[in-house]
Amino acid sequence: MLRGGCLCGGVRYEIDGGLGPAVHCHCTQCRKASGASFATNASLDAKDFRFVSGEELMGEFESSPGQFRRFCTRCGSQVVKRFADKPEILRVRMGTLDDDPEVEVVAHVFLRSKTPWLEIADEIPQHE
Repeated sequence: MLRGGCLCGGVRYEIDGGLGPAVHCHCTQCRKASGASFATNASLDAKDFRFVSGEELMGEFESSPGQFRRFCTRCGSQVVKRFADKPEILRVRMGTLDDDPEVEVVAHVFLRSKTPWLEIADEIPQHE
């Protein structure tokens, strides 16, 4: 089981199943939402995710048609992203995890939106 939560601690969650491979996403939306050069995300089965506390604090923003970023309304931490056309899948922000998910980061994606000051020095595959 994996545990995680938001910055203020008001939202807590657990994941019963494993996570899919993680990616470092450099898209403009992930950059602006996280305030960092990229966000690291992994997919999971929605049935394996549950809020332990603070679900009432969760807000939601439709960042692209049918894509909803869920965040703590108290501290702003993005926790998960859901898809209207794929309700069985969630994407979790890896930075909100307390436990080591033991997954591999398999790619840098959306590099056409990468910040100019970031030099990628690892050997992880890169995709425009």
